[in-house]
Amino acid sequence: MTLLNHRAEGPASAPPLLLGPSLGTSYALWDGVAPELSITHRVVRWDLPGHGGSAAGLIRAGASVGDLAGRVLALADSLGIERFTYAGVSLGGAVGLHLAVHHPQRLSSLAVICSSAHFNGSRPWEERAALVRREGLAGLAENAGARWFAGDFTVPRLVRDHRDADPEAYAACCDALAAFDLRERLPEITVPTLLVAGREDPATPPAHLREIADAVPGATLVELPGASHLAPAQCPEAVLTALRAHFGQDARRGMAVRREVLGDAHVDRAQAQQTPFTARFQDFMSRYAWGEIWTDPTLSHRERSMITLTALVAHGHYDELAMHVRAARRNGLSPEEIGAVLLQTAVYCGVPAANSAFATAQRVLAEEAGTS
Repeated sequence: MTLLNHRAEGPASAPPLLLGPSLGTSYALWDGVAPELSITHRVVRWDLPGHGGSAAGLIRAGASVGDLAGRVLALADSLGIERFTYAGVSLGGAVGLHLAVHHPQRLSSLAVICSSAHFNGSRPWEERAALVRREGLAGLAENAGARWFAGDFTVPRLVRDHRDADPEAYAACCDALAAFDLRERLPEITVPTLLVAGREDPATPPAHLREIADAVPGATLVELPGASHLAPAQCPEAVLTALRAHFGQDARRGMAVRREVLGDAHVDRAQAQQTPFTARFQDFMSRYAWGEIWTDPTLSHRERSMITLTALVAHGHYDELAMHVRAARRNGLSPEEIGAVLLQTAVYCGVPAANSAFATAQRVLAEEAGTS
């Protein structure tokens, strides 16, 4: 399968973050933001079909935003990325909204920048698509700066990307925008959502982002003074600050769940023993293991405890097993249920492993009983 052109940055083990572009641009839109985000994330930025390095044949006339979202999921699958954080600008933001509504299990967090749940109806986009199919992109590219940026600011690379885009692919993206309207589905979005609006944006003014923020439960809205439609290019520091604050919620949420499951005493000891050498690993655990996996509502904490006990027995991690026996009790498992889980491990992990596990669990349960 031909994939969207993309660029990956950051540690392969870091939490994945996909960045989507605006119509007429390439992944260069994120040049001022992606390198900083790649310090803490595995950043993958992609090009729309017919833009940057992506093949024009990846989209056809009459395409939908759902078609583009499918291309993004195919890219993620090819990279071995199951669940990811997503941020997108304009059409890229619409892709993020579609993913949040139709594929919520794939997203851990969402940021929608200078975008909308609808793009002022179908007619303007149908007219633009017809114009581009008839005359090409040279005329639109001449006025790109006025549509994209406030004041005299411009980014020649992005204007050049606009001029060099494939006209038919660009027009098909216009078709997708013409058909896009998710307003009725916004209340279904459950992932943590940030909306970023440019105060000077004529294409998707702040009212469009407010509309999303008012409809999506728990959403946060940030308005950037002096920013127009391509805020990551014009105000990279402001966008970076907003994204870092939003993505940092995974770590804060993870720390809360970590304390809930393991107890304050254990977490406090771990934090006290943290060194500069182990800090990034501890942050990784808070964000990924606790902030993404343990917070996923698909399984209850009880169910996760049973799975975790089994995995620890299978690999002989008995110190960790002791910690998670305590966690299992905190998550509501009775001693009898813990015993049943360990008995199951005797069948599938081996009797010697289960024997050691029962000894560990018996010690912990006796200690718990003695302090109750």
